[in-house]
Amino acid sequence: MCTQGGGGGCFKNNIMVEIVKQEFDNNGNVIYQEWSDGCWIKKKFDNNGKVNNTEWSNGYWYKKEYNTNGNEIYYEDSSGFWYKYDFDSNGNQIYYGNSDGDQIYYII
Repeated sequence: MCTQGGGGGCFKNNIMVEIVKQEFDNNGNVIYQEWSDGCWIKKKFDNNGKVNNTEWSNGYWYKKEYNTNGNEIYYEDSSGFWYKYDFDSNGNQIYYGNSDGDQIYYII
């Protein structure tokens, strides 16, 4: 299985494999990368340049949603896990909840 490395590489059995293909959108964002071992990643960006959908060749994916202030308000992945945030009118985080049933209400 291929995992994305922090430096943009793909690691398999602790061996770095090279990127053989990259595609960019009109804003210069990397929307597709493929490594020499066949692993790939696809990304979609919103109008503000934030990643809102990512998919890997191993079937894992996640999607994110943002509010008008650019704050992440929702996350969901292929395992069924999700979380959401709520913010007040000043941009302060006031709520966190997730699919495990965790909930936090922040007092500002």
